[in-house]
Amino acid sequence: MGKIAVDLEAALARRDMLGARGGTQMRALATGDGWGAMDVLCTFGPRDRPFEERHSGVCIAMVVAGAFGYRSSQGRELLTPGSLLLGNTGECFECGHRHAPGDRCVSFHYHPAYFEQLAADAGYPRASVAFRHASMPPLRAFSPLIARACAGAANDASRVAWDELAVDLAEATLRTAQADAKRRAVEASASAWSRVAQIARLIDETPDAAHTLASLAQQCGLSDFYFLRTFERVTGVTPHQYLLRARLRHAALRVADDPEAKIVDIALDCGFNDVSNFNHAFRADFGMSPRAWRLRRGASAHAADGRDEVRKA
Repeated sequence: MGKIAVDLEAALARRDMLGARGGTQMRALATGDGWGAMDVLCTFGPRDRPFEERHSGVCIAMVVAGAFGYRSSQGRELLTPGSLLLGNTGECFECGHRHAPGDRCVSFHYHPAYFEQLAADAGYPRASVAFRHASMPPLRAFSPLIARACAGAANDASRVAWDELAVDLAEATLRTAQADAKRRAVEASASAWSRVAQIARLIDETPDAAHTLASLAQQCGLSDFYFLRTFERVTGVTPHQYLLRARLRHAALRVADDPEAKIVDIALDCGFNDVSNFNHAFRADFGMSPRAWRLRRGASAHAADGRDEVRKA
């Protein structure tokens, strides 16, 4: 995902060069009354032992690079780019990197009372505020939110309306969690996790490549049937859906960050063979055309600059 992934790889390279233990770098992106957003870059790897932590408030973290295991009272999950880590207030959890080193998240933390008010205002009963699952898979509902967060974390945090993103993310998560009645009932094996983590990393590092079900299955040493079922059980989406979301996230960042680039060139560079298919897929995930997304992101940046000028005055 452009600079997001490059920064992670650079941090992992520095760790290896120094022979240091893994660690976590946290950077505050924005704070408000009842919420905060952090850029969390983790360089833990397979040789680092996981340790128990506790959520001080409600947590919704967007995974934007890397992959890691997440264990809480809700179960054990593999978190990959495009997925959400969900945490309830006071809940203990562990994050581990048994299969691959490093990850990066844009993590939102909500004060319990503020999150409950957001849920009530959105029409969700109090009982629905506590998350029943430890994660959400890379779904269409989260694509534009993750793209906005990545743009702010990678470039200029002041150019993103983080207060609006905090509200939008909470509402989208609550809405999707309510509709998420069918979940992975069978826990995947450690071997399955390892194979899927490797393929997820391959897709995120080379979204423009001509990946197919057969080629990805061959990388895992599995038949097409078993690879498809294993990947979907671990990530919550099919390999095709995962690849499509990865390509669209890359494209969305380029569309917003490079106003001089032609839409058709971006589509081809990101692995789409037909610009009409790209436009259709982009509109389905982001609710607007790539050109409208570029204009809106530019308008959002100008609005954020304006708010900064008002605060300075």
